[in-house]
This record gives sequence, C-alpha cells and structure tokens, in this order.
Amino acid sequence: MMQSLTLDQLLSLLHAEIQVSDKNVLISEIAIDSRNILQPENTLFVALKGAKFDGHDFIPEVIEQGVKSFLVREDFDLTQTYLGHANLIKVKNTLKALQELAAYQRSNFKGPLVGITGSNGKTIVKEWLGQVLSQKFAVAKSPKSYNSQVGVPLSIFGIEPGHQVAVMEAGISKPNEMESLASMLMPELGIFTNIGTAHEEGFESMQHKLEEKAKLFVYCNYIIFRKEHFLIADYLKKTFPSDSLIAWSDNIGSDYSLTVKKEEQSSKLIMMRPDLSIFTFHVPFSDEASLENIRHVITAALTLGMEEQTIQEGLKHLKAIDMRLTLKPGANESLIIDDTYNNDLAGLRLALDFMAAQRPKKRKVLIISDLLQVGNTNQVYSEVGRLLEFFGIDYLIAVGEDIQILKGELPIKQDFFASTEELLQNLNIDAFDNDLILVTGARKYGFESVVNRLQQRIHGTTLEINLNALTHNYNFYKTRVNPKTKIMVMVKAFAYGGGASEIANHLQQLKADYLAVAYTDEGVALREEGIRLPIMVLNPVQESFIHLKEHHLEPVVYSPEFFKELAKYCESQQTQMKVHLDLDTGMHRLGFEESHVDELIGLIKTNPQLEIASLYTHLAGADESEHEDYTREQFQAFDQMCGKIMGNLNYSPIRHALNSAGIAKYPEHQYDMVRLGIGLYGVEVTGKYDQHLKPISTLKTTISQIKNLKKGQTIGYSRKGVMQEDGQIATIALGYADGYDRRFSNGKGFVLINGKKAPVIGNVCMDMTMIDVSGLNVKEGDEVIIYGPGISLKELAERIGTIPYELLTNISSRVKRVYYLD
Repeated sequence: MMQSLTLDQLLSLLHAEIQVSDKNVLISEIAIDSRNILQPENTLFVALKGAKFDGHDFIPEVIEQGVKSFLVREDFDLTQTYLGHANLIKVKNTLKALQELAAYQRSNFKGPLVGITGSNGKTIVKEWLGQVLSQKFAVAKSPKSYNSQVGVPLSIFGIEPGHQVAVMEAGISKPNEMESLASMLMPELGIFTNIGTAHEEGFESMQHKLEEKAKLFVYCNYIIFRKEHFLIADYLKKTFPSDSLIAWSDNIGSDYSLTVKKEEQSSKLIMMRPDLSIFTFHVPFSDEASLENIRHVITAALTLGMEEQTIQEGLKHLKAIDMRLTLKPGANESLIIDDTYNNDLAGLRLALDFMAAQRPKKRKVLIISDLLQVGNTNQVYSEVGRLLEFFGIDYLIAVGEDIQILKGELPIKQDFFASTEELLQNLNIDAFDNDLILVTGARKYGFESVVNRLQQRIHGTTLEINLNALTHNYNFYKTRVNPKTKIMVMVKAFAYGGGASEIANHLQQLKADYLAVAYTDEGVALREEGIRLPIMVLNPVQESFIHLKEHHLEPVVYSPEFFKELAKYCESQQTQMKVHLDLDTGMHRLGFEESHVDELIGLIKTNPQLEIASLYTHLAGADESEHEDYTREQFQAFDQMCGKIMGNLNYSPIRHALNSAGIAKYPEHQYDMVRLGIGLYGVEVTGKYDQHLKPISTLKTTISQIKNLKKGQTIGYSRKGVMQEDGQIATIALGYADGYDRRFSNGKGFVLINGKKAPVIGNVCMDMTMIDVSGLNVKEGDEVIIYGPGISLKELAERIGTIPYELLTNISSRVKRVYYLD
C-alpha cells in the first residue's frame, strides 16, 4: 500500500495531463495486473506494455471491477462506452512514471533500506536477512524475485508506515538498467553477493557487468562484500570511499574474519572483528552456497545494530528457499537436487558443492541445459567440463545446442538431447537406482517436468491448499464490501482444516485487517509463527490471561463477570488490554444481553485498562431466507445496544455483525468490519455467489490395492458391502481416522478417479475405504480425489445430512497439508 495521494498530487509528481471523470479520488493502491485488485476505488491501474500483453487492453475489464484511475500513454483513448467512467492520467512512459511514483514513496520511508545485487543468492540473502531482522524490526522485503524494472517499484509500494527496515533486491540483464533501480531504492546499506556468468551476453565483459551492478551503491553509507571475490573487492576499493566498505573473509585482515567448522547438517561460524571481539553463530547449513549467503546476512544484521543473541535466534528458524537447491525424494531410493531456478556458471558451481555435501549414493548424475546469456561459449563450457571432473560427476545428461561442445570431452557416461521433450521421451526412471541427481536448467527448458518425472511417487493422503484460489476468494469478498470496511478472517479450528499458520501468513500478505481464533493457544501458535496481525480470541478463559497479555491477543468479553475478572487481572499487572464485546441479539449462546448494558457501561467507565476494540454480534440465521425477519430484528437490537454503549465512550470501537453469509445477503449492514469465514475457503452457503468462488482445498489419496470379486461376495466389516455383479473394488488409503466421515459408507459417498465417479462400497474403516471401480480401468497407485474440483463439498455434506464446515474441520492432523501457487 502506497502513501495516499490525491489526483492533483499525482499530476504534480508526474507532470502529467488528465482526462477526468471523478477527481475526488484518493489513491492508496497500485495495480499492474487486472487479477489482483483489492480496493478498486482507491487503486491506480498502471497500464504497462510487456512482451505478450499490453495493460491498456485490459482497461475496460478493470473499469468493470470498479477501478476509476488509470496511468496510461499519452496517445491512449477509451471508447465512448467507458469514457465517462475513468480518470486517465496521461504520460509519455508509464513504466518511468511508475518508477517516479515509487521513488516518491521511497522518500517517505525513514528507516534504513538494504539493497542487494549480484549474480547469485540475491533472493536467498533477502529472504534470510528479512527473517533474521524480523527478530528485532518490522521488516518490509521484496516478494519472491521482484528485482526488475517493474518488480522493484512494486516492492517499494509494499513498504508500510509501520516498517522499520526494508530489504530489497535489484537485478539487471543489460547496461543502463541499474541507474533507475538505484534512484528508486536509494539504499543506505548495500550487499554485493557475488559475480557470475548469468546475463553476461548483455555486457561487454564480466568487469562491465560488475561496474553496472555496482551502480546500485552510489547512495550507500556502507557496502558489504566478500573479500575473496577479488574482482568485486578491487572495483569497490577503487570506486567507493574506504570507510564505506565492509569486507568479510575466511582470512584475517578484514572487517569480519570468519572461521567455519562444518558438521553433518550444520555449521559453527566464528566471526572476529579487527578489535578482536568475537561472535559465534550456529547455522543449520553446511554447504558452501548457504554458508556464503548466511555470512552476508550475519554481517548485514551486525551492521544494522542487532545483537549476537538476537541474530542467533533468527538463524535457528531459517529454512532453505524452495526455488533453489531443493532436495526431494526420487524414484528407486534416489535423491533429486532441484535447481531448476538457476542457470549460470557460478550457480552451477554452488549447486555442485551442495551436491558434494549430500550423503554418498551410487552415482552422481547431472541433468543440465544450455547456460543462457553466458558470453564466450567455448570458455564457459570448458569451465563446465572442469567442474564436472572436479566434482566427480559419473553421468551427464545435457539438453540444448551449445552444450554439445562437451560431447566426447569427458570420460564419463553421457547423453545429449536437443529438447526437453526428447529427454522426457527417453528418460527411463528404472535406469536410476540409489543415485544422486542434480537437475539444473534455464527456465525456458521447463525442467520442472523432469523433476516431476524423477520424483518418488507420493502415496498416502494429502490435503492440497491452493493459495491462489484463497487469494481469489479473499479478493472477491473484498469487492463486495466498501473500501473502508475492514475484514476479519476466521482461522479457528486449524483454519477450517486448512492449517492456521500457513493460511494466516498468506492472509497477512494479503493485508487482512484482523484474524479470529477460538482459543488462546491457537493465537499463541500464530504469534510463534510470526503472525503480526491483530488476533481476536473467541473463547478465552481466566487461566489464559497471562498468555493473552504476553502475545498481544485480544479476548472476547461476553459477560459482566468475565469483564470484572479480566479488569482485575489487568489492574494487578498494571497493563491495558484491547477487548471485544459480544452482544447477544438473538443467537442465545454467549454475549451481553440488553439487560446487561447499563451495568456494562458502568464497568467500562470504571475500568479504563480495558479498551473496547470492537462491539459485535452473531447472526443466528443469515444463511437462510426463512429467518430474514429475525435477522433484521437482530440488526435493530445491535444498533440500539451499540448506540447506548458508544454514547458513553469518547472513542469509537469497530462494529461488526456479518459473517460470510451475511456479506452476501445483507451488504447494507457492513458496519465497520465483516467476518469472513467459510466463504474464504470456497463454500458459499447462501448459493448467491457459488459461481464466483474457487475451492481452495483438494483432499486426495491413492489406490493401495485392486481386487476382482464375484457377484454376491461381501466387502468390509459386518459384510455390509455386497457385489451386485462381477467386478472390481479398490482399497484407498483413507478412513474415518483421517476425517472421512463413516456416514459415507455403503454408497452414500463417492470419489473421483481419472475424472470418473467411484462409489463407496461397504463400511468406511478407520484407515481405509473400499470403492467400486468396476469398468473404470484403474490401476494401483492411481490418484483418488475425495473432494475438490469436480466434487463439491456442499454436495457431499448434503448426502450425509451435515454441513461443509464439519467436513472441512474433521480432516485429521495426520493428513499432510501441501501448499502451492498455481
């Protein structure tokens, strides 16, 4: 979110012209993608022209979403249909204008900004440094690899007023690109990770590329680098003041000298300053790539004033970044190193070092594509050959044209293919047995398909969570409420079975306003996973008061007695606490009744240590039309109770009443906030928005065994399943202990295999279920969809007389949750 700007301020900043529809607009969001617009009325859509798409083509679609303001080229004009619905801010170059806006936003950030560049490790250093710094600071960091001419400004717009430190990466692929990134970022602290061959063909030489990258540091007070990267060290010493350079080295004589003691899965780092002060850190890595990256991180954290103990706490929680050097189980006891994100000489060297750190296997196999944009091809592949010999590669599988230079040059088994498709056609999984396989290739070769082919087939039951679908659903509900209406998301009951920590983290990225959990320990768990959003606890107990205070959780107060207990505790601890008052308007569960209001007002006045964060009520029948009159009576009662309470306050608490069903049916009663629950997870209980939501979860398992049975034979406990004809049954690895309801027994439930329905036959067992697969042509190991695309949760729930909530929340914790972005 950017600092809010009026259209007049935008025009002044960009020296632009405007074609106006409605000038009373305040811009607080920037969008370049029509699929990711959260607050249409406050969004400036920047129409960028890319290689495949021109943002100007999407403007009519974006207007339909409610966006009013657009940054466009000078020569762009809307059709008459949309002309009166948009503010067109016209500039010569929309990318340059976007960057100018970002530079202005950056100027409003007063904390230190760390700028990271180099050929390899930028994203890992950024992610790890962000995690370590978050032990002490509120950290803004660029998402994923947002380091380009577009990615950097988008990253800057993510710096919020509450952030204390920003960590941003900057990448270039040709000359004269870094100046614009540097003028936007203006980093106080710079990190130069290393220099390699990636994108080298865009530059005259390695030295030229180094000089271009170093332009990021013209505004820096300090620059961190490794002394052993001699080209970098020499250039920085010649170009920048000596008192701005912070060098670390494996040898003495630098600002930080480091000794590394490797263990099997970890390492101890001993760092010494010139004044002989010593720091000791333990890190969960032992490969050279990770150790180099982590030393950049530690040096930066020390430079920013973090203490040794705080840094170490952050180091304990670091994890390998999935998109780089990921170790995965392969078929036939093999191991796969997935380095499909990387494609240059320096990266290959680090990946081979990582490979060397793994436990021994029969053979070391390298599957590699052409190295793109490497400059001198002969020289580069000569170096590749030397690396393969040094690291003892036993079998080379290569894809591409240039890499054919290596054919016959190495005394090892080798196969060459012109394309990834040809490789896949000839890839025999059974040819690998207890091997260590490194897969590294340029993105254009799509080596993910190679990794997928080689991976061990995962049996058992998994619940896959599509985070993009969750984002879509959140954004949809965001469009259903007013721009100023806050959204509280319910993540109780393990986030409706989906996994609270991961989903809460994603919601934090989506900038949800509040989270709600059922019990204090759920809130504590979220805090321990780094969730910083305000959290409301629905069912607090007296024993949890200390944890509420310690973890900044906000309890619901539902009775005069509980109010007094909490007030007394806060008074004794000389502390304040934000609380939420549950007003019972007809649910008749928990909550203050109308007869309690006068007493409640007295308690509020005499106990200022309890700040009323919100007033809310539960709707008893918002999802059913037959209760509409009753629901409107609840709104009326809520208005009266709120009015009386707020009339005795000198501040205005948030008011909220609508759940997911209420958002759909009673949008006129949004108040200040809505509570989004089941709708976020893809289930629209009123039926009004069924077609607009996406299922976020897919429960799947596999066929364990197939049996051929004769007519009349019985299946399962109590012989409840009976074959009506000769046929086949399959046993799947899922039972009621996994959360698959026993009421699905005997044909009530069904699953999907290869898109075809297979009914449950016999009783659902604790760990297994039998299904009738007669005529379906299935085989053992086939994937089975329990619910997800093609099988509606609502339909399944109706079959056994329950509600989708129960099916979602019943999924056992022993079922593995897998999160992905499609």
